[in-house]
Amino acid sequence: MAHIVTLNSPSREDWLQQLADVVTDPHELLQLLALDHHPDLAAGGDARRLFALRVPRAFIRRMKKGDAQDPLLLQVLTSRQEFVDAPGYSTDPLDEQNSVVPGLLHKYKNRALLLVKGGCAVNCRYCFRRHFPYQDNQGNKRNWQDALDYITAHPELDEIIFSGGDPLMAKDHELAWLIDALGAIPHLKRLRIHSRLPVVIPDRITEALCQTLAETRLQVLMVTHINHAREIDEALCDAMLRLKRADVTLLNQSVLLRGVNDDAQTLAALSNALFDAGILPYYLHVLDKVQGAAHFFVSDEEARALMRSLLPRVSGYLVPKLAREIGGEPSKTPLDLQLRQE
Repeated sequence: MAHIVTLNSPSREDWLQQLADVVTDPHELLQLLALDHHPDLAAGGDARRLFALRVPRAFIRRMKKGDAQDPLLLQVLTSRQEFVDAPGYSTDPLDEQNSVVPGLLHKYKNRALLLVKGGCAVNCRYCFRRHFPYQDNQGNKRNWQDALDYITAHPELDEIIFSGGDPLMAKDHELAWLIDALGAIPHLKRLRIHSRLPVVIPDRITEALCQTLAETRLQVLMVTHINHAREIDEALCDAMLRLKRADVTLLNQSVLLRGVNDDAQTLAALSNALFDAGILPYYLHVLDKVQGAAHFFVSDEEARALMRSLLPRVSGYLVPKLAREIGGEPSKTPLDLQLRQE
């Protein structure tokens, strides 16, 4: 158990107010960035019918006004290319839409994913769960209790992964109830929380949340989802420091995205910025082939070449594992970089 002192920690109301004030209109987003007269960008507005646009203002402030190729903007802005019906792409690329109980995916032998909440603070256009039937996997105490009963009955599980949507969309008191219940299951050792919410709204890391994470007997890991160094600002660094004071291990996984981070220097800058913020690079995922996201695709050959170029640019501990997830497989699948072995 960690004993933490948090200074100037955001209140519960701060992040909820920001969550209620996210931008949902593509035209407003373009106006804020002085790009509303850009014809190609404006033409993508109808894609919000396929997948709603949601962008917190704290994240928009990190974007560069007037830059139509801003790497943060490209991750969240609707695009005409989302209407392309790309061959080989699916609405369920990871074969996840059959849960053992509502909201619980026992995908791996020793660990299961609990879809704590279905919503997100930001809707990333490449999201592999953009078509997921969250209406059948509601994040509520009844479903959580069914999940807890399943976890209790399966002693091979030693790690639970909070996923979503975004699990930190749950309020602090909900997370405290759930984490306390998991801590009472003796065969569990670790809790891993995957979240993008602290990236786009750093004030989500409240004193109450840190206290809950500090007090559980479980080892806690937070995996942020950051794809570009410009996503990391002083507010995010402060939030990560609050988590470190609560003895939370900080990791990051990124997605390799065309036009966002598909060059070695950008990836090197990301790894260094992550480590400066106290976060260790973990995975670099090739794109999950979800319908609507084909324009972000980077081929395996390009990905391998990027990693080979990244290796001499950063220390070994800053090199993420290049991997893909294949539905039904018992683990992530690392991509062979085809390096010389002798």
